[in-house]
Amino acid sequence: MRNFEFCSPTQFVFGRGVEEQVGAKMSERGARKCLLHYGGQYAAKSGLLDRVKASLDEAGVGYVELGGVRPNPEITLVREGVRLCKEHELDWVLAVGGGSVIDSAKAIANGACIDDDVWTLFETKRQGHDVLPIAVVLTIPAAGSEASKSCVVSNDELGRKTGYSSNAHRPKLAFMNPELTFTLPEYQTAAGCVDMFSHLLERFFDDCEPVPVTDNLNLSLMKTVRTFAPVVLEEPENYEARANIMWASMLCHQGIAGCGRTEDWATHGMEHELSALNTSITHGAGLAVMHPAWMEYVHELNPGRFAQYGYEVFGLTPSGDVLADARAAIDQTRMFFASLGMPTTLEELDVTEEDIESMLPTLKANKGEPFGRFKRLTMDDAREIYRLAL
Repeated sequence: MRNFEFCSPTQFVFGRGVEEQVGAKMSERGARKCLLHYGGQYAAKSGLLDRVKASLDEAGVGYVELGGVRPNPEITLVREGVRLCKEHELDWVLAVGGGSVIDSAKAIANGACIDDDVWTLFETKRQGHDVLPIAVVLTIPAAGSEASKSCVVSNDELGRKTGYSSNAHRPKLAFMNPELTFTLPEYQTAAGCVDMFSHLLERFFDDCEPVPVTDNLNLSLMKTVRTFAPVVLEEPENYEARANIMWASMLCHQGIAGCGRTEDWATHGMEHELSALNTSITHGAGLAVMHPAWMEYVHELNPGRFAQYGYEVFGLTPSGDVLADARAAIDQTRMFFASLGMPTTLEELDVTEEDIESMLPTLKANKGEPFGRFKRLTMDDAREIYRLAL
């Protein structure tokens, strides 16, 4: 087990109707006036935004609204949020939405407390400044951003999509009502399940020896996602299935599933280039293509690890040939993602051989070279993994 630091300051308020407690809980924490940040039409049309506003009004917490967050949130709207926070002297950021809204809120909460342009944090990764406290009303279980230190933002002008991690911007409050996910479109639900599953794959496959306490938590979460993902697609209003998926999504990326391990994160880096190339590519869909391709490329370095994953998560029976069992586990992973309606090739995402070369320079800028932990990858390796994914 490697040395590690683990921070989890988030207070979780979980269950039916918990969004009605937003104002009271934020007021208890000293909130006076917040930026109310959200995405498209769902929050308004569903009545969720009205319920949140009523809760804020009742508690005497003021707010300034900023909607319009897109999937793969962009730095231009973040800058507008920073401007509003400074102009109106806002003291909290309240995100109502999924990972894109929460990541945008995190970037705003950072930018509101520095004099420089907020994009400099994504370029320099510097730490140590104040950050406005963040609350979240979660509507899409996937990214785990409601409790994680991660934040990923796109810069369309530069053609970049990159992350900024900091324990300082882990949300202080997360309101998690599984009922808010009942009306999620099937594709979005499936992509979210792939995203959370991939967060576990990034942590399970690295250059460490076994860490049983962490590994067993990780494998248990994988089995939970595998069990309930098909259920929520077939029975979208199954509360127990939605609740298990929502809670699992947080645990998959909060950090506890990687304690004592180094973690890999090569596949996420390669996928970020896909959704920077074409912002309509859903992150989970890109991961559904890239993770099996990465597995194919690297599994021979430690086939026993892949075989163990296959035995535990997919119930495969040991054949006596560990390498064959490892490959069977990869096949099962691809079939699981496909069974959820996810793509299995880059061709299905309209990504071509020519696009691969255009992605490598920004991949190198974002991840450096070599990158990853299970296998240290060069840009030549990345090119071959993209080709496997075609």
